[in-house]
Amino acid sequence: MQRQLTGLDRLIATLDTALREVSKGTESLSGERPSPATDHSEADLTDAERQHAGGLMRINHTGEVCAQALYRGQALVAKSDETRDALLAAAQEEKDHLDWCEERLDSLGTHPSRLNPLFFTSSYALGALTGAIGDKVSLGFVHATEEGVAAHLKEHLQKLPEDDRKSQLVLQAMLEEEERHGAHALEQGGQEFSAPLKKAMRGVSQLMTKTTYWL
Repeated sequence: MQRQLTGLDRLIATLDTALREVSKGTESLSGERPSPATDHSEADLTDAERQHAGGLMRINHTGEVCAQALYRGQALVAKSDETRDALLAAAQEEKDHLDWCEERLDSLGTHPSRLNPLFFTSSYALGALTGAIGDKVSLGFVHATEEGVAAHLKEHLQKLPEDDRKSQLVLQAMLEEEERHGAHALEQGGQEFSAPLKKAMRGVSQLMTKTTYWL
């Protein structure tokens, strides 16, 4: 008989995940799917284009670190098994996104944000707090978060160097799945947040985007 995981078990597992995901290199914790950019050749970018693409992909990598923390924090305190399973399934897809972004950062010759441990910790605490309120609010938070992420991805697709097809393919695949995660959260019974609250959430996310582009 399989042992039922306790809250402490899930907390330990999450901390183990955190230690590996916020450190450089994720080879020992690889996702399940290859990058959408795998079979495409590298563009001949200028140094300025490469630096700009690297900054944008660093933002998206940190966004996936935050997503891991949010989903796992929410799953830790989810009220129902159905909600917990949905959050963890989404977290696995986000793990693929994390790997794709880190692979792209390596190809562009740059590094993940040095602020990732801070962002993971704060996002995990926020996820646990939101999840503790209840599944309806927790899933509503997922929807609002993914709506904001999708907006960032669309903006970055416009800002990437025109010839950087590899980064474009990664972000396009991420966009499709982020939008699906948000829609599924509402289908699962999530409460749609008000427009002012969504605007406030996006304002906070600007802090992450402005700092991680450079750090």
